[in-house]
Amino acid sequence: MRKSTFITIVLVTCVMLVLLGGILASAQDATPEATPAPESVSNGVAVTVYNAGTALIQDRRTFSFTGGLNTVDFTDVAASIDATSVNFASITDPTGTYVLEQNYIYDLVNSAALLERYLDERIEVTTLLDGAEFSGQLLSGRNGEIILRTDEGQIVSLSVSSVRDIRFPELPEGLITRPTLRWLVNAAQSGDQQVELTYLTGGMSWTADYNLLLAADNASLDLTGWVTLNNTSGATYHDAQLKLVAGDLNRVQPEARAEEALYDMAMAAPMEQATQTVQREFFEYQLYEVTRPVTIADNESKQVEFVTGADVPSTTFFVYEGGTPYYNYGYALTDQFYGQTGITDVQSWLEFTTGEENGLGADMPAGRVRVYQEDTDGAALLIGENTIDHTPEGEDVQLYLGNAFDLVGEHIQTEYRLVSDTVLQETYEIRLRNRKDDETVEIRVPEHLFRWSNWEILNASAEYTQLDSNTIEFRVQVEPGAEAVITYTVQYNWPR
Repeated sequence: MRKSTFITIVLVTCVMLVLLGGILASAQDATPEATPAPESVSNGVAVTVYNAGTALIQDRRTFSFTGGLNTVDFTDVAASIDATSVNFASITDPTGTYVLEQNYIYDLVNSAALLERYLDERIEVTTLLDGAEFSGQLLSGRNGEIILRTDEGQIVSLSVSSVRDIRFPELPEGLITRPTLRWLVNAAQSGDQQVELTYLTGGMSWTADYNLLLAADNASLDLTGWVTLNNTSGATYHDAQLKLVAGDLNRVQPEARAEEALYDMAMAAPMEQATQTVQREFFEYQLYEVTRPVTIADNESKQVEFVTGADVPSTTFFVYEGGTPYYNYGYALTDQFYGQTGITDVQSWLEFTTGEENGLGADMPAGRVRVYQEDTDGAALLIGENTIDHTPEGEDVQLYLGNAFDLVGEHIQTEYRLVSDTVLQETYEIRLRNRKDDETVEIRVPEHLFRWSNWEILNASAEYTQLDSNTIEFRVQVEPGAEAVITYTVQYNWPR
């Protein structure tokens, strides 16, 4: 009886243990997974560069904190930083970690700073020419000279330009080797935290450079656009996420700071190989993001390809503009000889569109455009260079390339008559000569009716189009070796 009861108790106990184990296992499986800590976001730097010489830097790093007050030095920031734009934030503990005080330390190590700090202290100086050595108390290190009191009591004055080297006992406190942001931070807990620094800096800008290869028949072109990024901010950004903003961003111009350093930009960086660049709209601007990490070294100019187009339809045309643009002076210009420019050059122009239907389908940020064309031996020769403003997709681009060598124009006033105190008639003769051997050309002739805003064309020998309130345009075909002549008479009327 007792044995049976004991066995029963053991069996019940085992069953209860099994059931309890199952319940515990189920509870363990039901425990939710821990959310990854914010510090799992990788450290790194993101650089967003604007056209007008400004960049936004976002830099994430990990620091070790103790509970309470901490002094944090953030080094390798740009020397051209706008210290008023700095924002410090803890990614790990945003509510428990906050900044009490911020300092921007830019008193960098250099000879002048060391001499300033070592006034009344002992230093050693070696001259450049004869290697003479002097040691003693530094009395002055300003205005390009070093004045010492030697151990014997003599006063020695040396020009800084005649000194080979200066020896100091040690680096004084307060001098640093790199621009540094220093914070007094209160942390609620000890441990590693990832922090993010965001600031604006000067010394960084980008422009667009375009290379166009014009076909031999001038009917199409191949286009390659390069971002040219210039960094003179005083910092290098390793493996940065690079974004470029195209557009006219308005910023308040601060007064120049005396402590800002100047840098000479060395065009030392080789051109980067073509890389994929993503373009998208951002607010009222266009944003270009390079899809791979980019190292942007200080004092470097870097190029990254961002747009290409092949067989983009194009046209070339010629313009003879021999007259004077209209300016509203508030009175009629009755001087007979005003506006006689004597211009004979005929301009050469290239035109294409940025629309997708023409093979490009891209916005073109403001920049420089170089146009090439292949010679008979296949070598590409420069035929013109100009700049463009920000041009959205679907707009026309017109580029002045230069003056045509074998086209000549003449703009001659053949008649001038002041009909009355308020009426003036004027006749012009325009001669266009084509000295090409085998090519008929069309020349566009804009005429600016500059004497007064109220005008009327009394007669013209060719058809014309009115471009605006004070401009008409003739388009004339000129055969090889031939001359075309246009005449027209205009009458101006103005109030008494």
